[in-house]
Amino acid sequence: MPLISLTTDFGDLYPAAMKAVILGINPEVQIVDITHSIRQAGIREGAFVLYSLVRYFPQKTVHIGVVDPGVGTSRRALAIKAGSKGKEQFFVGPDNGLLIPAARRLGEMEVYKIANPELMLKSGISATFHGRDIFAPAGAHLSKGIPIEAVGPRIPDYLNLDFGNFGIDGPFIIGEVIFADSFGNVITNIPEDIVLKFSTFGSQVEVNGRRVSFVQTYGFVGKEEPLALIGSHGFLEIAVNKGNASLQFGLKSGDQIAIKTV
Repeated sequence: MPLISLTTDFGDLYPAAMKAVILGINPEVQIVDITHSIRQAGIREGAFVLYSLVRYFPQKTVHIGVVDPGVGTSRRALAIKAGSKGKEQFFVGPDNGLLIPAARRLGEMEVYKIANPELMLKSGISATFHGRDIFAPAGAHLSKGIPIEAVGPRIPDYLNLDFGNFGIDGPFIIGEVIFADSFGNVITNIPEDIVLKFSTFGSQVEVNGRRVSFVQTYGFVGKEEPLALIGSHGFLEIAVNKGNASLQFGLKSGDQIAIKTV
């Protein structure tokens, strides 16, 4: 069964319009809602969500990502094929970096500009809802097996985005918050291998000057105690056991974070 995933900052109402368009083109497709609760215009957050989940989807999955503050402007609409031969997945969305980390995680990428009007909504293109009028129909056609070359020309240039803006300054690892989940867990862009060069499980670290335990999982500290761990996504995460680290530490997406080994 063909599979389409949806990741947006739309909240309610608007995802249903996209699903209606998709099912009108391919009624056999299965639609998986990754989330529609990305912070409004949170491109980096949406990119992280796709990145953290993409390797668990089967080959030929089409991921439609719409976090698109540039809708209606000159920004391009993209379709991407990524992954090793025979295991490719597809991505459809705006040219603002949203799709790139997830696509790159799968391996080699081919990036195309969506320009074929036959793959867009026949009733017309709204200036404010390309999720419904361009991305949903293009993704639905890809889920039916059309070659990606049919969407338009392959392009060598696209807006890049990565999570690599971390550094080391003496005893400090300086990073950035890239996502705070619905539990209030704060996910940084500091990868596991960097953390484990400086700390071992059971040790203490300082998070923006506050000492916490670096442990393997939440239950290794007491209720409402803060901790640091390596999350299932492979990045350093700050959490509070049965609490909300985002609120307790005052951290949100985009904030700088300093980790000091103790």
